[in-house]
Amino acid sequence: MIRPRVRFDLAVAVFASLLLLSGCCDCPEQEAGCAKCDKMFPELSGPYLGQTPPGAQGELFGPDVVTTGIFTRDVAMTPDGTEIYFGVVFGRYAFYTMMVTKLVDGKWTEPRIAPFTGKYNEMEPAISPDGQKFYFFSFRPLDNEGEAKGESDIWVMDREGDGWGEPYNLGPPVNSERSEFFPSITVDGTIYFTRTEGDGANRVYRARPTEDGFAEPELLGPEVNATRSQYNAFIAPDESYLIYSTPFGEDSIGGEDYYISFRDADDNWIGPINMGPEVNTEGGSEHSPFVSRDGKYFFFMAARNVFDDGMPEDVRTLRQMQDLHAKPEGGQPGIYWMDAAFIEELRPE
Repeated sequence: MIRPRVRFDLAVAVFASLLLLSGCCDCPEQEAGCAKCDKMFPELSGPYLGQTPPGAQGELFGPDVVTTGIFTRDVAMTPDGTEIYFGVVFGRYAFYTMMVTKLVDGKWTEPRIAPFTGKYNEMEPAISPDGQKFYFFSFRPLDNEGEAKGESDIWVMDREGDGWGEPYNLGPPVNSERSEFFPSITVDGTIYFTRTEGDGANRVYRARPTEDGFAEPELLGPEVNATRSQYNAFIAPDESYLIYSTPFGEDSIGGEDYYISFRDADDNWIGPINMGPEVNTEGGSEHSPFVSRDGKYFFFMAARNVFDDGMPEDVRTLRQMQDLHAKPEGGQPGIYWMDAAFIEELRPE
């Protein structure tokens, strides 16, 4: 989660820049695209943008389509896999928003700013396992008008046909005077999220569903909240494990690391367990996990780049450096994916 505000005119300017960078015209046809966009955007079909599924090592997800030279993080997908949402960041979190690409008539549309966002800073999409609700964090005011709030809340939309209804604030007791962010939902509707405490630390909570909304949030125990700050927790739909991030783990590989805690049928937790060097690196910037609804693939944000071993020998001019910087793994965080089978291998016997 991040905090800065953004004005609407800045959002529009960034949107225009996105269009220029992609070569797409400013067409309103989000669903079907337009003739100009279709000619310039590559034809992609099949699950996961038509990519070959990854193996046991992390690979870029959607290189030059989803993962570009832009700071990219956060993944959410509808249960049928035909809608993919992700977050993009500009500047040092001067502006951030959610993008969407959809499988329409067998082809993936060019990623665009999602129609329900773009005015306020908001990201971290999460779609319920049944596909009927879309959660995200936002700084938008309660009435959806005026200046952005100073603290973030969790908002939600209901499924309406092929789209989403108007966003509404989830309200108390999940939202409070503090910042709440990174929602994640189980099959039974339990919500896991992060709250910023009065001491500035981030801690992971969960709230069980009730007839009227949610019960009072419960702070998870030291098997999850083991350090002075942890955040951005993804819960498995069956609530069997929780993946989250912290820069303060005793066995940290470097910077922020992904950790996992496992839960048994009696609601006992085991953790935290470092997810290992195939996921975590010395570079850090690892704080956005997601697992596909079929449990096959682990998606995660990481800041891996081609400069780790120094500047490539064939790059010597400023223009060459600019070109390299504008590509995936050119210095900005991006989205990776890998086979998720290793997750259960981390579970203690």
